[in-house]
Amino acid sequence: MMLGKKKPDCWQCGTELKLLSVHECDIESYSVGRAAVDDLVDFDDFGAPTLRDEVGGIPYFVNEFWTAKQRQANRLHEVSYRACFKPQLPAFFIERLTAPDDVVYDPFMGRGTTLIEAALRGRTPFGNDTNPLSKALVEPRLCPPSLASIAARLDNIPWENFKDVTTADLLAFYHPITLAHIEGLRAWLIERENSGTLDGTDRWIRMVAINRLTGHSSGFFSVYTLPPNQAVTVKRQLKINENRDQVPPLRDVRSIILKKSKSLLSQSSPNARNHTLTTRQAEHTPEIADKSVSLVVTSPPFLDVVNYEADNWLRCWFLAVDPKSVNISMHKKVEDWQAFTKRTLTELARVTKPQGHIAFEVGEVRNGTVRLEENVIAAASGLPLEPLGVMINQQEFTKTANCWGVKNNSAGTNSNRIVIFRKV
Repeated sequence: MMLGKKKPDCWQCGTELKLLSVHECDIESYSVGRAAVDDLVDFDDFGAPTLRDEVGGIPYFVNEFWTAKQRQANRLHEVSYRACFKPQLPAFFIERLTAPDDVVYDPFMGRGTTLIEAALRGRTPFGNDTNPLSKALVEPRLCPPSLASIAARLDNIPWENFKDVTTADLLAFYHPITLAHIEGLRAWLIERENSGTLDGTDRWIRMVAINRLTGHSSGFFSVYTLPPNQAVTVKRQLKINENRDQVPPLRDVRSIILKKSKSLLSQSSPNARNHTLTTRQAEHTPEIADKSVSLVVTSPPFLDVVNYEADNWLRCWFLAVDPKSVNISMHKKVEDWQAFTKRTLTELARVTKPQGHIAFEVGEVRNGTVRLEENVIAAASGLPLEPLGVMINQQEFTKTANCWGVKNNSAGTNSNRIVIFRKV
């Protein structure tokens, strides 16, 4: 069925919807979550009305619900990671579905977009990811050190002693002196972690260094290559160097870390000392208490779309983590992905408070031919989770947009498709 611009009706009782209205069919179960879903109907902050339809008894809401413009969020988010959503996505739900100090959780936290946004808005961030790289990227930004303390620590690192290169293959990316400084910093941080002296300032420096390992400008340690969230192989980098007739230039590791730190800290920073971060499979997080979470905003791995192991091999090297040891879920078959989602939602139902909410983003995969929101709703069957609707954030509308596959301007994951649940 095509989405039209007719005045929408309540998807349960057929009564005409009004902003934040309560209908007789919903009086007993009315909550802030229902109000937020009703709010989607009249949403027109960017000049377009919400398109609405119903599929299998589930309402769909299509609009541009947050800006597509760059640089519209706090600069603390500017840490690269594959397949991450915009900060405006969790902000949309945090503002509408939580109050200050409420726990906001992401079981697939990645670079920590949900957690950073929650902390910036005075909520309590909880996060989990099976990849230890994730915690290294997230934790320092939840309670950042001062720029002065970062500069002082960088001055105290014995850069003059870092002269040896032991990983010669990496000369495909780095000038010999630059690589010696990277290897020296890596060893220095590992030694401090092993001795129990690694502190918040060290973790910040490590986080920034991880983010500056490879890139396509002078703001990175490397010669021109792909961004840090998609490191190519040594063989591929040698080919890039040959094609571009380039050699790795000398980069000042200390100065690059300080400059990036200044940028990240140029706006307000959170002080989320009361946070919880775990490194587990999302289906088993015993550190998180029953009924402790007010809101989950998350986006799981989509089938086999992203190879996180291959993308992050260089970052894992810097952390002394074997990427093959990281058990990131990748599924070629939709039915296997649905079973994985069922296990995840079972755990989320355990940790979410009654009347709490889950915003489960599944993007758009395989050129829109697979609508994973249907599998998410099916996976929730039998769990105490009520599907309130599917929200599709589409940045550019066309007349052919419809809930069966919002038209993209190019291949890939361009539209956010979010299933909203309420814990009952």
